[in-house]
Amino acid sequence: VQINRQGRLGGFLGVLKARYELNGAPLNAAIIGPLMADPGADDGSAGPQLLRALHQGEFDLQLTDSANRTSLAFARPMKYQLLPVHCLGWTYVFRPAAMAASALHRKWPGLPRLVLDPCARAFDALAKKRFEPPVLHSSSHRTHREPIDAVQFAEKLPTLLSGYALRPSWKDGELARLLALAAEKRADGPLHFGGTYDETGKMLGCYAFYGQAGGVANLLQIQASGLHWGATLDALVAAAWEMGCVGITGQTQTKFIPQLFGYKNVFFRYAGG
Repeated sequence: VQINRQGRLGGFLGVLKARYELNGAPLNAAIIGPLMADPGADDGSAGPQLLRALHQGEFDLQLTDSANRTSLAFARPMKYQLLPVHCLGWTYVFRPAAMAASALHRKWPGLPRLVLDPCARAFDALAKKRFEPPVLHSSSHRTHREPIDAVQFAEKLPTLLSGYALRPSWKDGELARLLALAAEKRADGPLHFGGTYDETGKMLGCYAFYGQAGGVANLLQIQASGLHWGATLDALVAAAWEMGCVGITGQTQTKFIPQLFGYKNVFFRYAGG
């Protein structure tokens, strides 16, 4: 926390300690969470002071999954590196009117569904040819997908990360505990897991997303090995479609940007540094 000149709380920074490895060498990592300051403070020093204090700590690596423009303004001069591809969010629209209605319901829960939902269904029926069911575009038809559970996901995900020079190092059931915490968040529906497999039963990729019928599926994590990103993305999209979701949203990664460009009705937006 930062205490301002008046002796009051000026801001706070939340950090999750984690273990990473870089080419096999262990790293102590800080995953930066909420960074907030009192809007009434007039000197604007809370953010830089908190980050400087973090730099003086025990960590070899500091990272955050997103940052707004205000925090970026003082983080980048402190040698934080921006990862442009990871700053993009993507949304795949299945049913445009139903997706808009879902967003309105989330923002204003009191809106009458009896008015919005029938109008959305009528519009989507007219736009069905434009927003037709997703067509699998993966190069191989020798793959299949299966639903899996959190235990299987926690077991297989680390094996799909072996090709990364920098990757998390989960030990003693840590990943399973993180997934259990993630499953408690249900604003976008329950947490679902799935995997893609070849003919021999070898896992080629896996994914985790929040979703429920009539809502927008929210991608939590996706990984694949080698050239199997297209098949894994196809499986994710098909699972969300069959569940009755009106669309799917997530953040981009370098390895599946080319596959995203292969879909129609996909839109990109700035999602934070």
